[in-house]
Amino acid sequence: MKTITADELQQRVEAGEELNIIDVRELDEVAVGMIPGAQHIPLGEVEERAGELEAGKEYYMVCRAGRRSEMACSILESNNIDTVNVEGGMMAWNGETIA
Repeated sequence: MKTITADELQQRVEAGEELNIIDVRELDEVAVGMIPGAQHIPLGEVEERAGELEAGKEYYMVCRAGRRSEMACSILESNNIDTVNVEGGMMAWNGETIA
């Protein structure tokens, strides 16, 4: 499974790169804030909505700390979707310490 740090992703977002970011957190979590341009697909809907994603594109998966996005990557990879897990998730994006 490919990974990227939150800092590396943030640099790419700030550079204006066209990225396919999917936030797999729950509705109440994304209400607090998301990465600019991210699409919201809760983890529980990832498998049934995999058909919405285009083969040949790379998708950056993010959650709160990285575990749910890792699960989403596994689900999507089994559907031949290219994914990258954002290590540390939104906690790392926001500069929080992960315990």
